Amino acid sequence: MSTILANLNWRYATKKFDSTKKISTEDLATLTEVLRLTPTSYGLQPLKFFIIENPAIRAELLTKSYGQTQIVDASQIVVMCAFNDVNDSHVDDHVNNTAAVREMPAEQLAGFGQYMKQNIGNMDATQKHIWASKQAYIALGQFLHACADLKIDATPMEGFQPEGYDEVLGLKAKNLHAVLVCPIGYRAEDDHYQHLKKVRKATSDIVEFI
Repeated sequence: MSTILANLNWRYATKKFDSTKKISTEDLATLTEVLRLTPTSYGLQPLKFFIIENPAIRAELLTKSYGQTQIVDASQIVVMCAFNDVNDSHVDDHVNNTAAVREMPAEQLAGFGQYMKQNIGNMDATQKHIWASKQAYIALGQFLHACADLKIDATPMEGFQPEGYDEVLGLKAKNLHAVLVCPIGYRAEDDHYQHLKKVRKATSDIVEFI
């Protein structure tokens, strides 16, 4: 079995973390870079990630997470957020950043910028909200794979109160909303879920070659 498949078979949605074990500074820096490198539509990155260690904030977020103790026991929790309103200023920032990184005149990217502005501008507020939120799921997939590669446990969560997180973290004022939560750390020895066989559909039921 390849290392990739071995790592993906190793991971599971950890139900109980060992609160005494912390992720190293080096591994946390790697995971931070993984988030930064996530692919998104147009490369626009309409996202922001909050890596929360503060015990007081996490205790407050626990009340918005249906009492799931991973929120306070994990080494850190990652809150994946998307912008509420992606607008022309985000496009301009992306164009200018691209020009700077690739050492080229921004004017050469004007057509691409107008194309993005037109497509995004044609979306209503609800469509923008959904589109930006979907980008967070792309980030989550890449993040979970990286965690497995580092043998770091991760538990992706949709089971939380997004409005509550928005309030605790002051996201509305930052033009953001919480999409996903992912506690990260190391499984507790007595989390029996780690010993259960992974249940997935057969390849023939979920993959079809045409």
